[in-house]
Amino acid sequence: MSKRKIAIFVVLLLLIVDQASKIWIKTHMTLGEEFHVFGNWFLIHFVENNGMAFGFEFAGKYGKPFLSVFRIFASIGIAIYLNKLIKKDIPTGAVVSIALILAGAIGNIIDCAFYGVIFDHSYGQVATMFPAGGGYESFLNGRVVDMLYFPLFEGHFPQWLPKWGGEHFLFFSPVFNIADSAISVGIAILLLFYRKIFEMEK
Repeated sequence: MSKRKIAIFVVLLLLIVDQASKIWIKTHMTLGEEFHVFGNWFLIHFVENNGMAFGFEFAGKYGKPFLSVFRIFASIGIAIYLNKLIKKDIPTGAVVSIALILAGAIGNIIDCAFYGVIFDHSYGQVATMFPAGGGYESFLNGRVVDMLYFPLFEGHFPQWLPKWGGEHFLFFSPVFNIADSAISVGIAILLLFYRKIFEMEK
């Protein structure tokens, strides 16, 4: 299989898994609902966010559409750059890593662009896909669906610690999705194993 086909396969596979998980969550759970997968350290916890990965948000009236448009252009740029690197015959692992980043970006773009149009809201109800009354938001203003929650451990900071002494902490608190995971894994692999490729490019 050529490296270009491998990249396309990775992107399509990740998009299918990412969108299937998000659609299932939207059509089976209400906002804030959760269930335990493995003990108390791995939960499926349904939240939605207006912005960036791991629940971070991009505020302001025009923040959401701006971020959505930025993601679209960034994804196009990544796709063009990946094609350029494939022509230079970079290692397959690097191709897969960049494909993971591209798939994650596109996955969250789909949420932002279309979920507000094709779903009604999830507040106190299970959302309906293609509702008769229309969606909960306009094009490019949808919210990203997150569900993976790993509260691995919690406790209190030591009393002697300045500023945070005695305060409660939870690790790991962000809720994220498969697209976020793909981006993080792709970046981590590139930084660990393929930094020289980009140094050569520079």
